[in-house]
Amino acid sequence: MSNYEPVEREFLSGPHSRWREFTFVLRVLREFIRGFRTLHFVGPCIAVFGSARFAQDHPYYQLARDVGYRLGEMGFTVMTGGGPGIMEAANRGAKDADATSIGCNIELPHEQHANPYLDVSIDFEHFFVRKVMLVKYSLGFVIMPGGMGTLDELFETVTLIQTKKITSFPIVVMGRDYYKDIQELIDVMIERGTISEHDRKLLLFTDDVDEAMEHLRKNVVKRFGLRQQLFIPRTTYKDKR
Repeated sequence: MSNYEPVEREFLSGPHSRWREFTFVLRVLREFIRGFRTLHFVGPCIAVFGSARFAQDHPYYQLARDVGYRLGEMGFTVMTGGGPGIMEAANRGAKDADATSIGCNIELPHEQHANPYLDVSIDFEHFFVRKVMLVKYSLGFVIMPGGMGTLDELFETVTLIQTKKITSFPIVVMGRDYYKDIQELIDVMIERGTISEHDRKLLLFTDDVDEAMEHLRKNVVKRFGLRQQLFIPRTTYKDKR
């Protein structure tokens, strides 16, 4: 079993001795440095998030594979959490497109293991370090259907954009029916005044891969002056086989 669970639990259980707190900080610092060294030269990335629990025959797995292929086709490095399900599908699509495929895996006592479609894989012990790396080295996110972890990644990033900690960071949410309650909640928050109407524009909800890619092309490729490797609007990984 990973040593993630006892270390994380111990740290979050309240104050400890100054020495134990200091050694924890050193441990986190070492993890940050390892992440910087591993991910510094991976190229312009789009991160894809989603559930680890979808099997290969699930439509969401197939959709994520298509998304990964299209991102790779545009010249992006595809970065995921490195695990199975949606993450595996996106990395697999990137490999179909001969693009670089990155996995930032989290050490857990269950469920998570690195998928076989990674060019670069790095294991993280702490969720917060992993999330910093995913935001730092990505130019945009694609959110596929997922669970609590996916929602955590989505809302933390939206909060960073809303508070202007990061800018020019497009987020595409794939699965309008799956995330319809989130869209309705956004409407309620706007109605009650807890967020502004402008905040609605921070997310693109769509089921259309073409629309998702065009949104990323406008807000990443053009905005940052990236050179597109290839962009063929209606190609999927199936066409290559």
